[in-house]
Amino acid sequence: MRYLILSDIHGNIDALEAITERYDRLLVLGDVVDYGAAPEEAVRWMRDRNPIAVSGNHDFAMATGADCRSSPISYALSVATREHFRPLLSEATLYYLGGLPEQRTVNANGTSFHLVHATPRDPLYEYLSGDAEDSVWRAAVGDLAERDEWLLLGHTHRPFVRKIGRLTVVNPGSLGMPIDGDPRACYAVWEDGEIYLKRAPYDVERAVERLRMSGLSEDVVTMMSEVLRHAGRGG
Repeated sequence: MRYLILSDIHGNIDALEAITERYDRLLVLGDVVDYGAAPEEAVRWMRDRNPIAVSGNHDFAMATGADCRSSPISYALSVATREHFRPLLSEATLYYLGGLPEQRTVNANGTSFHLVHATPRDPLYEYLSGDAEDSVWRAAVGDLAERDEWLLLGHTHRPFVRKIGRLTVVNPGSLGMPIDGDPRACYAVWEDGEIYLKRAPYDVERAVERLRMSGLSEDVVTMMSEVLRHAGRGG
């Protein structure tokens, strides 16, 4: 079994279309929308592939009008892009986003994968970095730490793999809005017990042009363009 694992797509259809990996099943860890210029297209791309998916804080905010509670440095951009694009989304897309569960578990050939956007303790909102202390992670994952299983999550936009007790925690990083200085799209592939963190180059300037053509204000376009080009801001 080969899983393609995506998170934090953020309306970046150009990054999505750059992924050419073969896979048996697609796993999506939330935040399909906000920030990027193509939320409708990103959701359609995902739905066409029938993924196993969970909700992110931005998906929930887009569907319900709730506060996304994103990081302070990106909050204004999140609000501005969501307020602009939400009236343009189809009812089917909003319904789909609103129906995504906060957590899912996948069992395949004796292996269990737990999918969540943030952490099991706080599925939508808790920011927990990959280098946080082991005790902090143990509190967030609870008894999963005693299981020889996999926890797949996103939210921080930074890729990592680490062990918490017997549990393997994987964050594939952000496909559409990396923040670690490398603008290439982040994703992960799991195959036969091995996890691979990967990156794919894509046409960043095309994504920037979509922002320019979207009708967003000039200051929002300028800030988001810098994010996409230089990968230096999180959501």
